[in-house]
Amino acid sequence: MEVRFLGATHEVTGSCTYINVNNVNILVDCGMEQGRDVFENTLPPVNPQEIDYVFLTHAHVDHSGNLPLLYKQGFRGTVISTKETANLSEIMLRDCAFIQESEAKFRTRKAKRAGKPEVEPLFTLNDAEGVLELFRPCVYGEVITVDESVSLRFTDIGHLLGSAAIEIWLTEEGVTKKIVFSGDVGNTNQPIINNPSFVKEADYVVCESTYGNRLHNAKRQNSIDVLASVIQRTLDRGGNVIIPSFAVGRTQEMLYFIREIKEKGLVKNHHDFPVYVDSPLANEATGIYLQCDTSCLDEDFKAVMQNGNNPLWFEGLNTCVTSDESRQLNMNTTPKVIISASGMCEAGRVCHHLKYNLWRKECTVLFVGYQAEGTLGRKIHSGAESVRLFGDEIAVNCEVSELIGVSGHADKEGLLAWLKGFEKKPQLIFVNHGDDESVREFTNAVEQEIGVKAFAPFSGTSYDLLKDEFTEITEGVPVKQKNTRERQYESPLQKTLVASAKKLLALAEGSAGIPNKEIRKLNEEIERLIKEYRR
Repeated sequence: MEVRFLGATHEVTGSCTYINVNNVNILVDCGMEQGRDVFENTLPPVNPQEIDYVFLTHAHVDHSGNLPLLYKQGFRGTVISTKETANLSEIMLRDCAFIQESEAKFRTRKAKRAGKPEVEPLFTLNDAEGVLELFRPCVYGEVITVDESVSLRFTDIGHLLGSAAIEIWLTEEGVTKKIVFSGDVGNTNQPIINNPSFVKEADYVVCESTYGNRLHNAKRQNSIDVLASVIQRTLDRGGNVIIPSFAVGRTQEMLYFIREIKEKGLVKNHHDFPVYVDSPLANEATGIYLQCDTSCLDEDFKAVMQNGNNPLWFEGLNTCVTSDESRQLNMNTTPKVIISASGMCEAGRVCHHLKYNLWRKECTVLFVGYQAEGTLGRKIHSGAESVRLFGDEIAVNCEVSELIGVSGHADKEGLLAWLKGFEKKPQLIFVNHGDDESVREFTNAVEQEIGVKAFAPFSGTSYDLLKDEFTEITEGVPVKQKNTRERQYESPLQKTLVASAKKLLALAEGSAGIPNKEIRKLNEEIERLIKEYRR
């Protein structure tokens, strides 16, 4: 009875955990890594065609995105999820495949010009459609027996429509153990969906820690006020508000907020300001939200629907379907709000909107979600003076703001509150799905505040649930980062110039003890050179 940790260990993305009981092979999630890859991930100890089940906590790509790849490699088992997760996965996995194929075509064109071989996509639309045929939808609260050794139940965890914590009962040699996977624990008082539900008991818990060392300081009402304020001052300047947003979940929340902003007249003198959702995936997801089982929705959202109103529609809302419609937005000079994917600015139509708006002082880029290390979104959010888009260096002159009260993840207090909801304390809590610092700090917090032993495994760590002992404890293996800096030098002289600049930086950092008059003179000379050679 083994649990082996594979992905999202000391990292936020790429969730995947392997379970074996009585030769039944199970994966909990099969996610794609996004942003910077920090640690190497081990593969399941069996071939993909030997995997019997995938239990899926929710539809976000960092939990589901490698399912088509698993299918391509031979998986023909069953994917079990909630009905809403299955519906969202249908559109999200197809979108993932489209991106893989598009990127492969783009890279192939470049490769051919360099006399290199074609680039194959990681997986194709056929792979995505193949794995979608393997889904078995279920409902919250239903105990499902998939094998005489395995039963499971999905409990609403309030992170995304259809998201769940998964309770799994494993039986071997006449002994039953229960392990609970938190999935992504939702933030309380989120719009649209319910708060996280508690689980009463478990022998073991695998708990996420995305915000395990942070606290959310803003409440929902403040978020609406902040959003209205950002829209107000940007439209007053004659600029556009660009909102990089996750197509599923966060975009629907933004529409819900803007409907309320318009209803209450919180943006003055721009009552009919236009809002564009430039993401076909987001538009499809909105339809799924409006047609889902109402038990997944919170009371406020249901009340709007019961009054005969659409909670995700308002005057001035427009959707872009085709690429031509998307491109035309950047030719439209009317101040507006553009909500577009991807949320971390790594791909998708939002990159084009950034190219046309980042350099404009009157515009605003408003971040409404987590920006993983290594992503374009993180660079902009962290104050980069310029970023590279489509081969061009684009200055970041616009206002960069953040809506901090809309996280879909529980913070440290929320995670601890969920763990305290267990009436019978688990004997061991495994902490994953957080960056290295967050995982370590939250592991300590669990032991101090919950009073339960906690452990943060690296990829490859294995635990025998039957014997209650580790069978293998691994250390993190850092991914070797490619040194792309050398490739950016266009000539030996440019390389020499960079080396000289590094010497100048070393001189500046070691300037303690140099008379102020000389430091001032040196600084003036540096500023003069910068102004003279800045393009």
